[in-house]
Amino acid sequence: MTGSTSTDEACVAIRAVDLIKTYGTKVAPVEALRGVSLEIEAGERIALLGKSGSGKSTLLNLLGGLDHASSGGLHVGGHDLDQLSRRDLARFRSATVGMIFQSFNLIYSRTSIENVELPMVFAGRPPRERRESARAALESVGLADRLNHRPNQMSGGENQRVAVARALVNRPKVVLADEPTGNLDSQTARDVMGLILDHVRRHNATLVLVTHDEELAATCTDRVVRLKDGRLVS
Repeated sequence: MTGSTSTDEACVAIRAVDLIKTYGTKVAPVEALRGVSLEIEAGERIALLGKSGSGKSTLLNLLGGLDHASSGGLHVGGHDLDQLSRRDLARFRSATVGMIFQSFNLIYSRTSIENVELPMVFAGRPPRERRESARAALESVGLADRLNHRPNQMSGGENQRVAVARALVNRPKVVLADEPTGNLDSQTARDVMGLILDHVRRHNATLVLVTHDEELAATCTDRVVRLKDGRLVS
């Protein structure tokens, strides 16, 4: 993969420099991010807080390689995202980062085990290895009896567990979680966060957690970063 940074930057998992993201037209531009600079150490857990429209999800999408900044520099997991080809970005998303969304983003025509296998397909892992790893990942989140169930056959909490298993199956060094407990009851939310934090601890992974929940941010992360109108305010 191209675009890797030098080994002397191994202690830094994420470095954003003056990120700007603009949508719309030149006549009526919408500035989602306005010069965001941020550095996150490897193994650090941060919470990203802000009101709706503050730029949280936009920043997370840039970190995950799902979108491109209009300008500025961005290095994640040792890769300069501006320098990655489309194919390399796909590999980056499957191997370096694990993304968890509030809406699960599962494929409803596929079973749990097939959903969890997807990142390994993009990573080029062989079929037998994919199936064994997906099975183990689902067992680790308490879904050994739901391997062949589709999303519409499971509860919201079970679907989020599948999404967590899918995000973590390749043991990513950077975990990006966008309101992962927003649609869950309090007990299921605690269970899901426990699964995410367990992975972060065991693999010294970096966590960026987007949330509106001040208590969750205080108890589950090392540092709170706040966004307002596309700018960092703390």
